[in-house]
Amino acid sequence: MKNNLLTEQLVYNGESRTKTHIHLIRYSPSGFEESLCDNFAAAVTAAAPSDKLWVRVHGLEDAACIQEVCTRFGVDFLVVQDILNVEHPSKVEVYDDFNFVVSSVFVGERVVRVRLVQGPNVVLSFTEGESSFYDDVAEALRRNVLKIRSRSSDYLFSVMINELTANYISVAMSIGDDLEDLESELIAAADGRGIGGRLQIHRRRYMDLKRVVLPLRDQYTKLLRSDAGLIHAANRPFFNDVNDHLQNASQLIDGCRETLSSLMDLYTANNDMRMNDIMKRLTIVSTIFIPLTFLVGVWGMNFRHMPELEWRHGYAVAWGVMLAVGAAAYFVFRTKRWR
Repeated sequence: MKNNLLTEQLVYNGESRTKTHIHLIRYSPSGFEESLCDNFAAAVTAAAPSDKLWVRVHGLEDAACIQEVCTRFGVDFLVVQDILNVEHPSKVEVYDDFNFVVSSVFVGERVVRVRLVQGPNVVLSFTEGESSFYDDVAEALRRNVLKIRSRSSDYLFSVMINELTANYISVAMSIGDDLEDLESELIAAADGRGIGGRLQIHRRRYMDLKRVVLPLRDQYTKLLRSDAGLIHAANRPFFNDVNDHLQNASQLIDGCRETLSSLMDLYTANNDMRMNDIMKRLTIVSTIFIPLTFLVGVWGMNFRHMPELEWRHGYAVAWGVMLAVGAAAYFVFRTKRWR
């Protein structure tokens, strides 16, 4: 891993090859306008001083474009590196001129990286690949739900973080519901084949969710304690509400951890019980054939003077004895319920 402090080169290290493109949303109490930017600098310059901006950047492949957007709003070089580094863990950073959030969202089976920057009258959102995750927020701006266009940029920032937490809660609840179904199958002593693989899939999903949510929960208080003036007193209750949602998501994740742990123990116990049952059956079969093997061994010896060799019905008697011994052993085990 190269030392980022020793290079001025910005490189996107993810796998998405979505071409970087920018949607610029300009809004004010009286209007809303969304446009796809061919010339970002000109589009921003054309905005009225009273307009608030939301810059939606889709795709992180074009590092130069990302740097241009960040430089325009005074975002420093190290933050740009964190935006382009998809392996960076979740975090919250508070600066004098902007707030910065690194996180991810879960869309189907994919993990989509999201970075948010909030400054005076502007919010920047960076999503890895083409994502419709924040389309509901854009529609709320368009329809001016709860007079969102009349509020400052920190309110929009809180709404976008709340969308993240809602995603985490939804994923955690989905994992919990699936684990409850698995628990019912295991308790019902259903065929356990395939359950182990499904448990591992949910475990990986849980670990991804945990890596995203817990660091964000631990660092979110930086926003609540910030004195930079970017978060207005009138909007602090909304940030406190988001914090409650993060705590809820964290509790759901803890519940998933406990359920996963108990299900893994139950799955292992069921496997041990099935293995013990198999070994018991094999032991019973072996025990039944031990006396038969003894009889065959005795009659298979090549001594000259063996009375049984001269019997007219010796062969039939030998079979009868072996069948009787085997049946007696079998019924003894059945009587004792194979214990």
